[in-house]
Formats: sequence, C-alpha cells, structure tokens
Amino acid sequence: MKKIALAVFILSVVGIVVFEFTHISVIHVISKPLIVISLLAYYYSGSAREDRSPLFMLALIACLGGDIFLMNPEYFVPGLVCFLIGHILYIFAYRQHQNDEEADSLRGLQRVRLAFPIILAGTGLVVILYPVLGDMQIPVIIYAAVITIMTLTALFRYGRTSTDSFWLVFAGAVLFMISDSVLAVNKFLDPIENSGLIIMVTYMAAQFLIVQGILKHPTYSGVKT
Repeated sequence: MKKIALAVFILSVVGIVVFEFTHISVIHVISKPLIVISLLAYYYSGSAREDRSPLFMLALIACLGGDIFLMNPEYFVPGLVCFLIGHILYIFAYRQHQNDEEADSLRGLQRVRLAFPIILAGTGLVVILYPVLGDMQIPVIIYAAVITIMTLTALFRYGRTSTDSFWLVFAGAVLFMISDSVLAVNKFLDPIENSGLIIMVTYMAAQFLIVQGILKHPTYSGVKT
C-alpha cells in the first residue's frame, strides 16, 4: 500500500508539472487533489496504528481542502483559511513528534541566532506586501505569522528527534514558506515568471518531506507495507 501511495504521489507530481506547461485543465483537476490524498495514504500505511497521529492527518486534510479551493481563484480566501488551519495543526503535530529530553536542543542565543533569518523572512514579506494588500492586510499578516511559527517550531525540534526527522521536516517547512511567499508576491505585488511551477514544485516537495520526516520520528516502528 505504501509503495502504491508513493507511485500515485509521483504521478500527481508529474501531472502538475505537465499541467503547468500544457494548461490542460483535466490534468490539473485530477492531479492536484491526489497530491495530499496520496500522501495521506503514504503516511497511514507507513505508520503503526499505535503511532498514527490523528492531528497530523487532520493537518493534511486541511491542506487538501486548501488545494481544492485554490483550484478556483474565486475561492482564494477559503483556501487561505484551510492552509492556515493546516499550519496551526502542523505546529501541534511537530510538538507531538519530539522528545521531552532537551539536552541536545537549541538554547538561548543559539535559538535566537537561528530563528532570526526565519523571522526576518516572514516579517520582511509582510512589510513588502502591506501597502498593496488592501482588505487582505489582516488575513495575510495572520497567515504570515502562523507559517513563520510553523517553521520555527520545525527548527526547534533540533536535538529532540532523530537527525533525519529534524532535517526532513525543517526542509519541508522552509519550502512551504518559500512556496507561500512566491504565491503571495505573484498575487499581490508583481507577476513572477513560471510562478505556478515554482509554487507547486516547492509545495509538493514540502508536503512530501514533512510527511517523510514525521514518519522518521523515533517513536515510529517503521512498519512497511
């Protein structure tokens, strides 16, 4: 089942890339929902029942809702809300998938130094976009704050999970932040060449890395199907 889910995910990635070059709508309609559906199946089949996190699955389902809404530009706000919920759930899921032991974790100035670039990126984006956001100022500020916190939460798992789990989830969180930043700049500020391809490739990579990273957390038994 896990291999089948991975194969479906790869096909959905190929489908999205093909759509970005051909703009054949039926490919988009089929491929985009399959991104998260396949990753849900991949996570479900790759985790033991006692380790499976309903919270993490709800985060993925919220992202699925966001994907479906954002297929229609008229539903941008509902899509934004779905991803906002997804990021909030990711924050709690990351905390759920870390050890209580803090001996090797980031502390004091180390945390501040490593967190600073992430905070700067999040606030910098808001500063750049703020004058052109209009009625979307407050929603975008809230969203930017939440995705920044999501990325920081991934960062602060350092030393509290396995090396693989940390780097996979953190890389996924950073890519998610990049994907959303490109989307925001393209929508509100200036069109970016090949923005659709950049947004989707970084987004799909982000989701896969996050799922893979959560599965690599030491509490998981590594069930293979």
